[in-house]
Amino acid sequence: MGFIYYLIISEGTPIKIEINRMKVLAIIPARGGSKRIPKKNIKEFCGAPIISYSIKAALNSKLFDTIMVSTDDENIVKTATEYGAEVPFMRSEKNANDYATTFDVIEEVLLNYKNNGVLFDYACCIYPTAPFVNETKLNEAFNTLKDKKFDCVYPVMRFSFPVQRAVTVSNQKMKMLQPQYLNTRSQDLEPIYHDAGQFYFFKTDALLAQKKLWTDNTGVIEITELEGQDIDNEIDWQLAELKYNLLNKLS
Repeated sequence: MGFIYYLIISEGTPIKIEINRMKVLAIIPARGGSKRIPKKNIKEFCGAPIISYSIKAALNSKLFDTIMVSTDDENIVKTATEYGAEVPFMRSEKNANDYATTFDVIEEVLLNYKNNGVLFDYACCIYPTAPFVNETKLNEAFNTLKDKKFDCVYPVMRFSFPVQRAVTVSNQKMKMLQPQYLNTRSQDLEPIYHDAGQFYFFKTDALLAQKKLWTDNTGVIEITELEGQDIDNEIDWQLAELKYNLLNKLS
């Protein structure tokens, strides 16, 4: 990132001056302890380990000085490095359990680099089970982050059904949460979105200062329902493969 120019000193040697330099890091958090889908982060997805799609998207984006995987598992290390990522240090035991948050993992990575004298201006946490992430979306998010001066940018998806008409069910009897919308036309209801769970692009100083990803200055880019899928169980996995194959046929 950034650019370099040379200042020529009369009767002297050129002096290289680097200006406008921004260092950008990709963090792919991939612990080995997945329970609902064993070895989830390196399970084959449409012919390749699912983590490889996140690594490929980061590489193809040309945005990152470093693409690293945070893991506690040697099999994940082997797969990650095979596809072009780095694993400069292993994740701590404390942040490899079921209770560690995404922020905990990111903070550990950034502080480890800092302790080794390496600082990054921006970083992107890309989940290892996000095969729909691509270089176009990463660049869109990064440009939005910079142009709008956000602390962080998420990809979001619109709920396919109006959440204003959500119901609760008790003993097979349903009740509207917001009955005032019972007769409102769907097209007149405000669109509502949710985090797509794919990646977060952020300013590192803002994240470390506020100790969270979602600040009061967080922006979004929108993706379609075909461009994302939560993968929490085997049915989700099969749906994601169907969507991925359909998306590639349409592109």
